[in-house]
Amino acid sequence: HIPGAEAEAHEMAALHMQMSGQQGAVAHRSATHSLGMNVPISMCQCPPPCAAFSTSTSGNSQRAAISHTRRDRAGRRSLVLVSATPAQQQEQQGLVQSKGARSTYRPESFGEMVTDAVTCCKQAIKDGLTRVEVEFPPVPVKLDGYKGSSDLFIDSNITLALAAARQLAESGRRVHIVMPDQGEYDRGFKLYKASLGALGNNISFGHLREAQEGFSFGGLITSISIDSIVNGHAPSSKVAGEQADTYLVINATCTELLNVREYIELRAPAGGGKVAMLWNLELDSLRGDMGLPAFPSKDMQYTFLAAFRPVFYLRPRDYSKSVAVAPFLVNYSGALFREYPGPWQVMLKQDNGEYACIAEDRVRYNLGELKEELQAAMGLATEVEGSAMQVLRRGVKNSTWWEDDYEVEKSHEWRL
Repeated sequence: HIPGAEAEAHEMAALHMQMSGQQGAVAHRSATHSLGMNVPISMCQCPPPCAAFSTSTSGNSQRAAISHTRRDRAGRRSLVLVSATPAQQQEQQGLVQSKGARSTYRPESFGEMVTDAVTCCKQAIKDGLTRVEVEFPPVPVKLDGYKGSSDLFIDSNITLALAAARQLAESGRRVHIVMPDQGEYDRGFKLYKASLGALGNNISFGHLREAQEGFSFGGLITSISIDSIVNGHAPSSKVAGEQADTYLVINATCTELLNVREYIELRAPAGGGKVAMLWNLELDSLRGDMGLPAFPSKDMQYTFLAAFRPVFYLRPRDYSKSVAVAPFLVNYSGALFREYPGPWQVMLKQDNGEYACIAEDRVRYNLGELKEELQAAMGLATEVEGSAMQVLRRGVKNSTWWEDDYEVEKSHEWRL
C-alpha cells in the first residue's frame, strides 16, 4: 500500500467517470481495491458515480496527465472505429453489453488459460471471424526468451496447442497444428506421436512447406534437419492439411512470417470459411524486427497481421519508478488483457498474484498507454503535464510504429 495512493486513486476514478461514464466506475472500483483497500472487488458497493470524489481539488498534475492521454487515445480510437465496417461498428458498440468484462483474472493453471482461450475462439468462429490471434505466456512469466531454453518454449507451445486442438475437435472441427518447417515437424511428430494417436483423426501435425509440390534446392536445404537425416521424415502431412478446417500456426519466427502468409492464403483464404489461428507467436516481438535488413518489410503488418483479431490476449509487463520518499523505488506489474467479445482491459497485478481491472476500452491500448494507466492507478503519475520531468520520465515517444500507423494498415482488426 502506498501512502496517499487512495486519494490519487479516487481522483483518477473521478476523471474516468467524467471521461467515460460507467467505464470509469469500473476503473474506480478496480483501482481502489487493487491498491489495498480492505474490501473484496466482488463486494464493492461504491455507487456510480461516487459523490465523495466530486469535491477533490488535489492531484491536478495527475488529472492533466490522464486527461492528455485520454484525448490522444480518443482521437485514435475514433479513427479506428469510423473506418470499421458497419458490422464491426455494431459489434464494438455492444461489446460490454454482450459480455461483461472480468473485474479480476487469476488463472490457476495453463490448462485454465487454454480453456478460456478456446472458449473465446469458439465464440469468434461463431461470429464469423476466420483470422484470429491467441497470445499468453506459454511458460511461467519468471522465464523469458533469454533465460529459458528455446526447446522449452517450442515444446510448451506444442503441448498447449494440442490441448486447444482437443477442445476444438470436440466441437466438430478438424484441427491442423502447423509448425515452421520439416525439421520442426519431424521432431514434434516423434515426441507427440502417442498423443496424436490418442486424440483421434480430427487433429494432425503439419508444417508450412507441406503444400509445395516437390522441393527446390533452396527448399531442400531449409527443410532437412539432423534428426530427420538420422531418424527419417515423419509421414506426409499434405492430405491432412487439405482436409482440415482450422489451422493453429505455432513457433514461427519473423523471417518465417512470409511462409505463414503464403500458407494461410493457400489453405485458409479470406472468405473461404476456414479458420487461421496464430497461436502464441509473440507478434509484438516479431513486429519489432520488420523493416530491418533480411527481415520482412512493414507491409507484412499493414496487409497481413493487421487482419487478425486478438480473441484471447494476456501480456504481462513489469515496471518500476523511483520516488522521492520511502521506499524510493516502487515496483509494479500489470498486463494487457482481452477476452473476446469483451473489451481490452488494463490489469494491475496485486500482491496475491491476481490481476484487477483498472481501465477498459473498445480499442487496444498501446504499451505506453498501458504503463500510464498503471501509474495512475498506483498514484505515480505525478509529473506536471508538459514539464521537462514528464518528458524525461515518459520519453518523447511512447508508442511503436505499428501502433501509430493506423492510417496505413489495410485492416484494423488487430486493434478491435
